[in-house]
Amino acid sequence: MSANFEAKKLVVEEIKDKLSRAKSVAFVDYRGLTVAEDNAMRREFKKNGSEYKVYKNRLMLLALNELGIQGADEYLQGTSAVAFSYDDEVAAAKVVCDAADKTKKLTVKFGLLNGTIVEGKEIEELAKLPSKEVLLAKLLGTLNAPASALCRVLNAPTQGLAIALNAIATK
Repeated sequence: MSANFEAKKLVVEEIKDKLSRAKSVAFVDYRGLTVAEDNAMRREFKKNGSEYKVYKNRLMLLALNELGIQGADEYLQGTSAVAFSYDDEVAAAKVVCDAADKTKKLTVKFGLLNGTIVEGKEIEELAKLPSKEVLLAKLLGTLNAPASALCRVLNAPTQGLAIALNAIATK
């Protein structure tokens, strides 16, 4: 076997590893992006615990097929890059969509969410979700609200009595 073939097999294995570890993946068309814009976007990905790489379409398709993910053939045409989100499902989608809004050059082709192919519009909707920390804070606030309301209701009679006694004492 040729060295080139072996190198391609290693790249396919690398892609498979990243796809299997990623919580969400966004495939984008980066046509027209300048080097400065690309570098700024890569820094944002790194800051958010994500990764952005450019692979050959054929190698990405081989990796997807080997993982049993079908239906990506129609999307992997032209220039393609892939954004892997390892920590947070929303992180890579947010960076991609922010870069697309800023540059007006980047377009989301499709994505993977829990091993299932989703349309580019669904990745854009995913990017609009708040981060995991914000969602957890909202959930905790919702869970805490009934207990707080109960405390206020139980405390109201004694507080009212204290206010009335204070008013009598000041007269």
